[in-house]
Amino acid sequence: MPRYAFRIEYDGRSFSGWQRQADQPSVQGSVEDALTKLDSTIDSIAAAGRTDAGVHALGQVAHADMENEWDPFRLSEAMNFHLKAFPISITACTGVPEDWHARFSAIERRYTYRVVQRRAPLVHDAGQMWRVKKSLDIRRMQKGADYLIGQHDFTTFRSTMCQAKSPVKTMDEITISEAVYPAGREIQIKLRARSFLHNQVRSIVGSLERVGSGAWKPERMKEALEAKDRAACGPVAPPDGLYLTGVSYNPEIFEAI
Repeated sequence: MPRYAFRIEYDGRSFSGWQRQADQPSVQGSVEDALTKLDSTIDSIAAAGRTDAGVHALGQVAHADMENEWDPFRLSEAMNFHLKAFPISITACTGVPEDWHARFSAIERRYTYRVVQRRAPLVHDAGQMWRVKKSLDIRRMQKGADYLIGQHDFTTFRSTMCQAKSPVKTMDEITISEAVYPAGREIQIKLRARSFLHNQVRSIVGSLERVGSGAWKPERMKEALEAKDRAACGPVAPPDGLYLTGVSYNPEIFEAI
């Protein structure tokens, strides 16, 4: 059966997360339902990662096995037609080998977390950014983030419900930048690694917010990491500002995002 890979963009506010659930709307369920309108043999699709409720994506990747050959452009157009009632878009589609897998073939995942510093409630970006009222020092945040680069036991920044076999992961990059615009000051935290633990990004961001606000010294990130204890983690950041921005493969199947 021909296998196709899809790059998927979605607004996570309308869903209980990526994974299909019997009694809750999910991104996976919506995409699978759209596919079954084109091919009744579709059973399920596999994704590069399972985002939680309220988490967004610009570059989620999934694959499906179809009964018949499709032109990738026509397939993406047909899927978008059946997805038009949902905040989901297929932004790219391509054929892949039968042994290619959206999750297991991935060599890198990239996330961006958006924070906005302002007192007024959000209107246009409500549910898509984390609003904080205190001023954040991104130099302190970057210093704290630097302690997490490399291979570590990330037990402190791992959900107690995480099902990963090992808490050891390699963080390749964390960069923090800012942009000021009339409605507020946006801080973006970008993280890059081969794979992540459940709630790892939101746990890291929540702790970095403590550093940026002055509640923690940057060195406390190192202490929290070395504690290997969930109790040493700061408050977990809300899902609102988290985006899965891209997944990389070798060789690449889509244009870089």
